Amino acid sequence: MKVVIALGSNLPNGNQEPHVMIEAGVAELAKIIEITDLSTIIETEPVGGPEQPNYQNAVAIGESNLDPLDLLRAMHEIEAKLGRVRDVRWGPRTLDLDLIVAGDVVMDTDEIVLPHPRAHERGFVLQPWNEIDPAGFIPGKGDVASLLAALNLAE
Repeated sequence: MKVVIALGSNLPNGNQEPHVMIEAGVAELAKIIEITDLSTIIETEPVGGPEQPNYQNAVAIGESNLDPLDLLRAMHEIEAKLGRVRDVRWGPRTLDLDLIVAGDVVMDTDEIVLPHPRAHERGFVLQPWNEIDPAGFIPGKGDVASLLAALNLAE
């Protein structure tokens, strides 16, 4: 099944700067899914949460044989392996991996919500996704190019 995963980092892990953390996250993801497309890394301002440094963001598209919940759990293991600590909601982090869509799966449980509930309003997801797949689609929301255009982001 086609999966779209957003990656973000704004804290170094030791001497590994945020863009290196994104690259490490991609390398770890490649061990559990077949990555078919990868955006460039962009810098974005944080959305919500406490004052914090800007983020490095990217989007990976791949093929996965994992159930979406199993994939999400594996992604959380990657985050932890690469130094992620979950102590402040929307706070700074060494690596954030968000499962945006998994095929056309729509689900809402205590552990997982698909598609990601805020992806359609997040430029830091839509911009890199649009770069590699403007025809990408968020079930119930629309195509990536149209959703991005609706945000009216300044170039």
